[in-house]
Amino acid sequence: MSGNAFNFEIKLKRENKVYYENDMLVGCVQFQCPAETKHDGILLTLDGVVNLQLSSKTVGLFDAFYNSVKPINLLQNSLELSAPGKLSAGNSEFHFELPLVCKKEPRKLYETYHGVFISINYQLKCDVNVKRNFLGKSLQKVQQFCVQYKPAPLSDEATRAVPFSLSMTNAKERVTMPRFLITGRLDRLESCVTMPITGSLTVQHTEAPIRSIEMQLVRVETCGCDEGYSKDATEVQTIQIADGNVMPKLEIPIYMVLPRLFTCPTLLTKNFKIEFELNLVVLFKEEHTVSENFKLVLKRASGPLPSKINTAGR
Repeated sequence: MSGNAFNFEIKLKRENKVYYENDMLVGCVQFQCPAETKHDGILLTLDGVVNLQLSSKTVGLFDAFYNSVKPINLLQNSLELSAPGKLSAGNSEFHFELPLVCKKEPRKLYETYHGVFISINYQLKCDVNVKRNFLGKSLQKVQQFCVQYKPAPLSDEATRAVPFSLSMTNAKERVTMPRFLITGRLDRLESCVTMPITGSLTVQHTEAPIRSIEMQLVRVETCGCDEGYSKDATEVQTIQIADGNVMPKLEIPIYMVLPRLFTCPTLLTKNFKIEFELNLVVLFKEEHTVSENFKLVLKRASGPLPSKINTAGR
């Protein structure tokens, strides 16, 4: 903070700013004043909200959409740090403790998530109205923080490999499609959000040269209710597994790290859903494209998951 001007900031005790439900949010608001300063009170506000947005293709369809996509308040609390008075010259601090508890429906704090049509955000706001020369100036500082689920054990599905096979039967244009066969496996379709997606694939044979093999992570966001809903799939990230024509019978590893904040545990509620899928895409030099879709179940797990990337083919 600059020493020549009035300034303040919100400081959280936990440096990584990651919290669990029922934790106590502990910190302080630090003020730095070049001179004694009058104020109309210092107010701290805690907000947690799910923001839902309809895609353009659903705008104007019917009113049921608009009632079901209103913001969902998870946290809403305020604390008066100081009544109207004066801030002394120099540095001063106001400490706070706020519980992270959802007291109304859905009575649960969802994980922080930044999507395209759905976002889940948590933040602290500090408002102070400073008086200078008979004029008031309202100032505000915002401090965001993350909420995560407490880790829990995964089911047996997390250790079950999923084999796959791509051939002409996966192609829409089977008549003009060259003959080929790609086999492989994903180590798991139920996984922890902090662990990479792993597996392997092998090009058994192909009549046409391959230009590229890619793995695409897709978010599927659903907003709405039983009366109507909007479902949209958008790309999170794409990685290239192979570039150029691939040597037959060569086992190629699959390894994709899930981006933080842009992914979260799979979430299904009555007003919205957040799901994730994988697309394995094979691009041929003759402009043919073949893809295979996999539905993921993401969770926040306790303990490391065993990677099977080095045991492929055994």
